[in-house]
Amino acid sequence: MSDTDSFINEVTEEVRRDRLFLMLKRYGWIGAVVVVLIVGGAAWREYSQAQARSEAQAVGDAMTTALAADDSSTRAEELAAITSDSLGAQAVVDMAEAAALADAGDVAGAATILDGIATTADLPQVYRDIAAFKSVTLQADTLPAEERRLRLDTLAAAGGSLQYLAAEQLALLDIEAGDTDAALARLKEIAASAGVSRDLQERVSQVIVALGGSPEADAQEG
Repeated sequence: MSDTDSFINEVTEEVRRDRLFLMLKRYGWIGAVVVVLIVGGAAWREYSQAQARSEAQAVGDAMTTALAADDSSTRAEELAAITSDSLGAQAVVDMAEAAALADAGDVAGAATILDGIATTADLPQVYRDIAAFKSVTLQADTLPAEERRLRLDTLAAAGGSLQYLAAEQLALLDIEAGDTDAALARLKEIAASAGVSRDLQERVSQVIVALGGSPEADAQEG
């Protein structure tokens, strides 16, 4: 009986080996493909990362060279020639070009570039907000007050990346319009807000004092 069992076990094992061999012949290519895909995917990721690093370095080097030019018009021309496949990197280059144009006196050209960045839907919101804010402040002497107020109201919305800086500009518009009470109320709100930078708090406090208010007294009342 034991010999029979042993014989049966050997036959069963042989059948299993035959089946395994047959399966490898039929489906072994799947495993090979999986291995190739894994290795190829890892190699592609490494190549892509290397390419991204190389491009970022090239863009950075080109910007450094362009910004080293003494003449602002030359800086703007050299920055305009820099391109990047990364939207974020291109936005930074374009903002630098806008700054150079503004330094050269071409405020309209700078604003056009900044407005283009501000309306690029695929860019992170912080890039768009910075461009929109800079565009408004650059055009303080040419853009109608109501248009500036409309744009700043959007940027000053609660939770925005430039909420308090935009609110400060709105307060300056209130002063420009002769509405001191509205300006003081807005400035005091900024001064009392958590998360406001020390520089902004100091600027706001100075304006409050200049308008006849007392930021210290308001803080004690709060």
